[in-house]
Amino acid sequence: MKHKSSFFISVFNLAFPVALQSMLQASFGIVDQIMIGQLGSVSVAGVGLAGKFSSIVSVVVAAIGAVAGIMISQYLGQKNSPEVRRSFYINMLFSLVIAGLFTVLSILLPTTVMGLYTKDHATRQVAAAYLAIIAGTFLPMAGATLLSTLFRCMEKARIPLYASIVSAIINTGLNYVLIFGKCGMPAMGVNGAAIATVIAQFMNFFIMLFMIRKLTGTLSLAIKEKRMYSQFNWKQYGSMLLPILVCEVLWSLGENVYAMIYGHMGTAASAAMTLLNPIQGLMIGALCGLSQAAGIIVGKKLGNKEYEEAYQASKKLILYGIAGAAMLSVVIILTRSVYVEIYQVDSNVKQLTSQIMVAYALIAPFKVVNMILGGGIMRSGGKTKYVMFIDLIGTWGFGVWLGLFAAFVLNLSIPYVYFILSVEECIRFVISVVVFSKRKWMQSLEPVASC
Repeated sequence: MKHKSSFFISVFNLAFPVALQSMLQASFGIVDQIMIGQLGSVSVAGVGLAGKFSSIVSVVVAAIGAVAGIMISQYLGQKNSPEVRRSFYINMLFSLVIAGLFTVLSILLPTTVMGLYTKDHATRQVAAAYLAIIAGTFLPMAGATLLSTLFRCMEKARIPLYASIVSAIINTGLNYVLIFGKCGMPAMGVNGAAIATVIAQFMNFFIMLFMIRKLTGTLSLAIKEKRMYSQFNWKQYGSMLLPILVCEVLWSLGENVYAMIYGHMGTAASAAMTLLNPIQGLMIGALCGLSQAAGIIVGKKLGNKEYEEAYQASKKLILYGIAGAAMLSVVIILTRSVYVEIYQVDSNVKQLTSQIMVAYALIAPFKVVNMILGGGIMRSGGKTKYVMFIDLIGTWGFGVWLGLFAAFVLNLSIPYVYFILSVEECIRFVISVVVFSKRKWMQSLEPVASC
């Protein structure tokens, strides 16, 4: 009984700050969405489509952060501080390079990029203007992602939480001022929302950067340590990073194909899917802490070669996820009518959003378990190619083609299209459970011989 209690407390201490941070960001995102929603369906759709492209950057950086988390948690379990330092700094540098490339592309060619998502001229112009500004968040977001990963692996998850609270409050306040032209500022509409997001993201990064300087021990040596790169296990690193990058980039491209499908189904369909985003953020945010906790807890046990303990801990975390997702799905179905009424959009958009929320609630438990299994548990062993194949089979083997077939062959409405393409989550779930039960994903990372 004491062991079960200590395990739950350990999971809670890791998962709760992450979940609260994600839910706060999602809830403030709802506030942002409400403010933008006052500007009409075109603005909602434009911001949503630009957000889909910018999510590619987030996904790639998150993939690098995932590799960093795998390595840092296992090396912490091995009490190997030099490898922890190398893992952090090299992943940080790589994520900044990727973010920089996307920043340049989004600033120089925003209209061209958004032209891939929609034929509607007004929506494309709004999306392009928003993307060109929001590109300023990519670099600080990359830095904040890697710092958050480090803090969580060191079981200091409250630091990213506090930084997120401050930045979210700043974002919401500036949104109100800049979108509607308060406090003597001109009304800037969706561009004001983008500027507010850029400022808030920089604040989030600077707070965590300030806090990391207060820590001693694990990162006490300077980044210019002579053997930082020469003794790094590049082969092992590549075997973990490449599958995750391929997986996340192709998964994100798949999500963008979905967005293109919605965009070509019309502004109403695209706007309805955009209004679903905050709900997805709240749902995933509430339970993503379990995925983060799984990666850290299971990773440390694998690093210490406690394989049976790692497997049993994984099963408990999966059960927690199923229970939490089922309860939240019921809440979504019961409150959907209240949610759609807070937006100043067409009644058709409200009706479509309500129907999509039901479809989402039915599929959400599968999404959550896939997130915990693929994003946390199975990746913690470093065999990321398993997760890559599972995700690619789900998204490109089924999801994309089901979405295209439902939208442009069967000519179904957006709620049915969304539900049919989401069946790929069920397929992914079945494959993930089989791979998990085989236990071949469990391994302990090998550090360099000497440091």
